[in-house]
Amino acid sequence: MEFRIERGELADAVAWAARVLPTRSPVPVLGGLLLDAADGRLRISGLDYEASARIEVPAETVRPGRVLVMGRRLLDVCRVLPEGAVECAVEGSRFTVTGSGAGFGLSVLPLDDYPALPPLPEVLGTVDGQEFAEAVADVSVAAGRDDTLPTLTGIRLGLDGDRMTLAATDRYRFAVRGLAWKPAAADVAADVVVSARRLTEIARSFGRGGAVQLALDSGSAGFEMDGMRTTVRLLDGRLPRHDKLFTLTDPVTAVTGREPLAEAVKRVSVVADGDSPLQLAFADGSVLLQAGYEDDVASQRLPAELWGPDELTVAFNPSYLMDALASFDSPVVRFRMMGPGQRAMLTGHPDREDAVGPAEGDHQHLLMSVKPLV
Repeated sequence: MEFRIERGELADAVAWAARVLPTRSPVPVLGGLLLDAADGRLRISGLDYEASARIEVPAETVRPGRVLVMGRRLLDVCRVLPEGAVECAVEGSRFTVTGSGAGFGLSVLPLDDYPALPPLPEVLGTVDGQEFAEAVADVSVAAGRDDTLPTLTGIRLGLDGDRMTLAATDRYRFAVRGLAWKPAAADVAADVVVSARRLTEIARSFGRGGAVQLALDSGSAGFEMDGMRTTVRLLDGRLPRHDKLFTLTDPVTAVTGREPLAEAVKRVSVVADGDSPLQLAFADGSVLLQAGYEDDVASQRLPAELWGPDELTVAFNPSYLMDALASFDSPVVRFRMMGPGQRAMLTGHPDREDAVGPAEGDHQHLLMSVKPLV
């Protein structure tokens, strides 16, 4: 085996495939990357028990062949190689990497012990890579972090005709984002849960735009674009449906600037003890933020509009509120609130300043308010 390639292309391809490699594994070959050079192309593959990745890039093939090398070691080598052309070859039991006067030799792993890469499931349609990445980022902040509740660490991927719904919850907050996609058939339907961490990595890697093929079967999800292909095992179980939870009867609506509010939350929260509540008091065309107890307190007032009662005070976990605000990119944020200690819906409508409710398919983030400060 022998091939030539530019350092930057090799480094990017190795980094993309190495994302799925396990940090530790009782099976040493799963720490390897499979390099396959033939017909002017270089394919680099990696996998563990949950995910797989394969990327194909142009390369000058001198001698076709395959080799399995430790992936993270190869990634380290690629990062320190000088810019320019790189020559790679298998020489006996060693894989050599040379370029611009620098040379490295890496031991090879047994190919016979390496499992076959799982096939891509049936392709169900395509979605814009950038829009998909933005939608995943919007909802992933609400995914759980407790591995003892694995289903809650995932993102719901729902397909219904030409609509895709992404949702995540950790029981204290619930984020939902809808977007359009192009199904291969009009009656496409699915409701699965994918690891939020894995799906975030995948979406980011495809986030530069272009059509991403989405594939699903009973056990895995697959994504493919421009020579990059990845699969991930589905999580067992189902996330709770958000339909009834998101139905708020006669809510109180308040509107304020999103960025000023996010800055104020960050500023006032410095005196909060851990995740002690941050209070928002809406009244007289403003909202007063307050946090802290006894002598350690902070406050800031911002302009705000309130529809309904003359005043309303609610409180939130400051970290959860910051995550929710950061997931929007609109100039304003709207709160639709049921009252203290009850559900509150956050939405953003940059081009609907008179709106009092969420539009179909908008990004919505539900928070449970907590007991206000006494």
